[in-house]
Amino acid sequence: MARRSKSSDRWLTEHFADPFVQRAQSEGWRSRAVFKLEEIDRRERLIKPGAIVLDLGAAPGAWSQYARRKVGKNGRVVASDILPMTELPGVEFVPGDFREEAVFGEILKLLPAAQVDVVLSDMAPNLSGVDVIDQPRAMYLAELALDLAGRVLKPKGCALIKVFQGNGFQELVKATREQFIRVRLVKPLASRARSPEMYLLAMQYRLV
Repeated sequence: MARRSKSSDRWLTEHFADPFVQRAQSEGWRSRAVFKLEEIDRRERLIKPGAIVLDLGAAPGAWSQYARRKVGKNGRVVASDILPMTELPGVEFVPGDFREEAVFGEILKLLPAAQVDVVLSDMAPNLSGVDVIDQPRAMYLAELALDLAGRVLKPKGCALIKVFQGNGFQELVKATREQFIRVRLVKPLASRARSPEMYLLAMQYRLV
């Protein structure tokens, strides 16, 4: 058996000591990421009963799990990821890369035209640790999420998209402000302090 590196050992120690990890396990959530969405939703009331929600980069499913509880029996949650996701009751899952026409088409088939209330994206690339490689990949995913939001959101709908500050970041924020009335950046408490991730919160979509 291969011996774990010291950095892997440190990560595992930190991970299992993390209060958000412990809370997620005790409360039955699929990952600690749920508390990022919960904090933002509590402040902004993004997800309302009866809403239609699209969750991109959904696996392992904590955000879909949370959204499903919030929308209630009259709402819908459609999720997609290139990674597999264990079935969640009440969540319609589209597997695959939504950059591919077939996957993208399947997502659109499940969503009524211009009637989605909330687009969520916690997508991130596999990080190499090399900024000149990671940043363009992260920005590309954020741009894709914003583009898809523009195709499916209803007027005054909203989007919550993971972003990383760096090259292309200001241009993305500018483009978002052209499409939404309210735009701001948030970093929830459950985001690890050393992580460069932030969330682009875009409210009140302008249908043009």
